[in-house]
Amino acid sequence: MQHTSRVSERNGLYELEAGSDVLDSPRYNPDIAPTRLQQRTWNTWHITALWVGMSICVPTYTLGGVLTSYFGLSVGEALLAILLANIIVLIPLTLNAFAGTKYGIPFPVLLRSSFGVIGSNVPCLVRALVACGWFGIQTLFGGLAISLFLGSIFPAWKSLEGTGEVIGFMLFWALNLWVVIRGAESIKWLETLSAPLLLLVGAGLLSWAMPHISLTELLAQPAKRPEGASVAGYFCAGLTAMVGFWATLSLNIPDFSRYAKSQKAQIVGQILGLPLTMFLFASLGVVMTAASVALVGERVSDPVSLIGHIDNPLWVAVAMALIIVATLSTNTAANIVSPTNDFQNIAPKLIGRTRAVLLTGLVGLLLMGHELLKKLGWLHSEVSLETVYSNWLLGYSSLLGPIAGIMVVDYFVIKRQTLDLAGLYRDDVYPAWNWLGFIALAVPVLLTLLSLGSSAFSWFYDYGWFTGSALGGVVYYALCSWRGAASLARPALSARR
Repeated sequence: MQHTSRVSERNGLYELEAGSDVLDSPRYNPDIAPTRLQQRTWNTWHITALWVGMSICVPTYTLGGVLTSYFGLSVGEALLAILLANIIVLIPLTLNAFAGTKYGIPFPVLLRSSFGVIGSNVPCLVRALVACGWFGIQTLFGGLAISLFLGSIFPAWKSLEGTGEVIGFMLFWALNLWVVIRGAESIKWLETLSAPLLLLVGAGLLSWAMPHISLTELLAQPAKRPEGASVAGYFCAGLTAMVGFWATLSLNIPDFSRYAKSQKAQIVGQILGLPLTMFLFASLGVVMTAASVALVGERVSDPVSLIGHIDNPLWVAVAMALIIVATLSTNTAANIVSPTNDFQNIAPKLIGRTRAVLLTGLVGLLLMGHELLKKLGWLHSEVSLETVYSNWLLGYSSLLGPIAGIMVVDYFVIKRQTLDLAGLYRDDVYPAWNWLGFIALAVPVLLTLLSLGSSAFSWFYDYGWFTGSALGGVVYYALCSWRGAASLARPALSARR
């Protein structure tokens, strides 16, 4: 076995031939190793299908309702905010995907460049906690769909009520973990299969709802905000929250772009798959929620519960099966892959993919323990899942903006798209802790938290993702320039080939 690792390049894609210097390093294991060229098989359609599969989910369906109820927007304003937010978030998504595609590295390994080989674990764990929270929420929706599916086939199942939903949760929880343990090809296959099915589901739901709703009347509904209040403040706050919806994926997109065939495939695939799918499915949610009174006799804001009101057991079973596929495709890709890689980054020699997946599942289970105990009737609480979803997760996600800004500046400006691929897996090239990255992260986060108690600086919180990502990037660049880190932090790649 060769001692020194070598890096080769073909058509702008770099491949690592690991020697004992990397294979024996405590920072390396096969699951977070750079992908080989033969593993980079995801073309434009696969990337597009990935985003279709992740975007068509219950939380996307409810976004219009969240913006109208919690952010005081009209229906038209809410849908425009969703479309603009997903066009905006394409910028950090495509930029942060570049390094993953070029070097075949996942998100936590890329973070070693800007936060240090050991320091990368801090932003990784911040990202992982958000993902585990979303994993738990999506698993609740998937578990409800499984319970309704079983209830449509076995009427006696309905008598279990909340207990049946908890059983469904555990079944769906195990199914998610099984898919990810099987590896990236299983996720690719699932997303490619589910994308056309999910588009058909959306079309079917729309055809069911349209005879019962007037789009003109729906768009004419007044906004739920104080009369005479400025539209700009409410719209920008809602826009920030919607950008925060995919703020998590804008960080860990290298976890998927590392399998892309080319930069063109990842760029075009994301442009085709994300903005329009999010806009159309959120629009469907607005229409279906408005039509729910005529369809089932009461206002229902999530598709699982709405379809559960249908009297025809066959249609309920078919619809629930498709919703299970939809939620599974979202959950595995958006909420399990990232924490799986993040947890491995802590101790790659001790935590492999299977252990990391199980750890992700355990944290997600614990975070949803409160809701599961309520369903079992063992706990009574006024804290609702909708409150957690609308406030904590969306707000917390906006604090991830500085990490995105730091990553972009580090790779494109400081390192000029040049990384020491082997050095990312050793301890002798990049620092253990890059305190410049942590200072650049701390400044906008502290200002965001301080702005909560100051009406004069409330705008900094309202526009949190934008202000955080811009300030984080600017502070990081200023610190690197002041310390002369731009030249010191760019290792001589030729010396490692």
